[in-house]
Amino acid sequence: MSDGDAATATDAEAETTDREGPGGRDVEVPLEIYKIVTVFSTLFAVGMVVLGFVLLDWGTQRATADLSDVNVLITVSGLLAIALGAGTYAFSTRFRATEMGRSKDDAD
Repeated sequence: MSDGDAATATDAEAETTDREGPGGRDVEVPLEIYKIVTVFSTLFAVGMVVLGFVLLDWGTQRATADLSDVNVLITVSGLLAIALGAGTYAFSTRFRATEMGRSKDDAD
C-alpha cells in the first residue's frame, strides 16, 4: 500500500468515525426508543423555554422595572431554563431510528 492509499484510507475511516459510533454525531436507537426520546425531550424543552420566559417576564416585571428593581435570581433562573430547554432539544436531535435509513451525512 502506498502512502497515498494509506492517507485515503485514513480519511475514509475518519469520516466514518465522525458520523457513527460512540464519538459520532448520530445515535441510532430502535424506533420505539426514538419515539419516546423525541416526544418527551420536545415536551420538556418546550416547557422549559416557556417557564424560562415566564420567569424572565416576572423577574423584570414585564421589562418595565428599573435596573435596581430587577430580581436577579428569578431573571437568571429564567435564562438558565431557556438554555436548558434549548440544550435538551439540540441534544435530542442526535437520535435517529435505525429504520429511518441513512443520515444526510452518509449521502455524500
